[in-house]
Amino acid sequence: MKLLLVTAASKEMMAIRKSRVIGFQQCTMPYLAALTPPGWDIEHVDEVVENIDYTKYYDLVSITFHTPSAKHAYDIATKFRKNGITVVMGGPHVTLMPEEAEKYADVIFVGESEITWPQFIHDFERKQYKSKYVCTIPPELNGIPMSRKDLFHRKDHSNGIMFATRGCPNKCEFCAISIMYKNKLRKRPVEEAAKEYAFFKGKIIIFWDDNISADAEYAKELFRAITPYKKWWSSQASINAGKDDEFLKLASKSGCKQLFLGIESISQSSLNSANKSFNKVEDYYEIIKKIHSYGISVQAGVVFGFDEDGKDIFKKTLDFLEKSGVQNATFNILTPYPGTPLFKRLEAERRILTYDWSKYNARTDVVFTPRNMTCEELIQGFNWANKRFYSLKSITKRLSKSAAGLYWTLPLNLMYHHYLKSNKY
Repeated sequence: MKLLLVTAASKEMMAIRKSRVIGFQQCTMPYLAALTPPGWDIEHVDEVVENIDYTKYYDLVSITFHTPSAKHAYDIATKFRKNGITVVMGGPHVTLMPEEAEKYADVIFVGESEITWPQFIHDFERKQYKSKYVCTIPPELNGIPMSRKDLFHRKDHSNGIMFATRGCPNKCEFCAISIMYKNKLRKRPVEEAAKEYAFFKGKIIIFWDDNISADAEYAKELFRAITPYKKWWSSQASINAGKDDEFLKLASKSGCKQLFLGIESISQSSLNSANKSFNKVEDYYEIIKKIHSYGISVQAGVVFGFDEDGKDIFKKTLDFLEKSGVQNATFNILTPYPGTPLFKRLEAERRILTYDWSKYNARTDVVFTPRNMTCEELIQGFNWANKRFYSLKSITKRLSKSAAGLYWTLPLNLMYHHYLKSNKY
């Protein structure tokens, strides 16, 4: 039987991702393919780099997508279903909005798929499948197969995408991770994660973990295991990882070239209100300095639009990032994704402005009423922050603070500078 796996991406999201210069592919479908029993002919379409051929016949089409691409994914499903093809859906938005998604699919998957996908395939082959498969208990990650490497199609800035852990123990108000993964951290056995790390051809690996430092002792064991392979890697980590010298030493030795830190805000009151008070703004500067001392560059994740943010938050944030020498930054407009505590609170306060999910992209639209500025002021501040951060003056100021990764962070910054100068953000 023939199975088509679709990593859906709307045209609007592809344009937004282009502005980020580097965008890593999702690894959901290559793992899902590995969970599929033998006997299936499997194709994968990643819409960022290829188009769907609706003239082909498939016994089954599976689609994964995030909230901003929901309408587009529903359109894909509708086209295939009109041709009599069974369509199943899963992923973040389906887990957050199952009642909506089930209107557009023959089958939906709520939650993780390590258990439910093989169950469904078994049922489908016998024509006895259900319309909904729900993961009620977050699965352990022991013994999961390595992803299908032949189904990674993008020629991006990495040679492999994988994960060692899943989930995060924190409960930040705006984050969907704790909702999707039941606030439970799971870990692959170190030897299994290290085996997959070694299996990728090439030198640059991205750990697609939500927080690779959530269990610091596990991370240290992992770093020891992957050191002999002499590859380079990057991942997301808690700001508190920068307080642990042993963690940083082992990370650096194992090939870590950059850590993405969700600093979110340089306003402690904003962090406190978002249930992220474990981030201490007063520690940021020294933590970033320490990470740099191990030759690891820092990419800061920043969110604008918290209730405590005034119009001065943009300049204060950029002043801090330049003073601390942060090499890269990802700026986001606060976006209340459906199902999150933030969405529920703002909806109860009647501050949600639209339910058009395509606008929930954290880059071009404000979908709620900010408290201390207008929607226009929030967008303008966001755009100003991007342009200032990647201005030649800021690049010079920031990268002069630390030589960590200068040979690749300088070209990357210049690429962003060129893009922002040539395009309307």
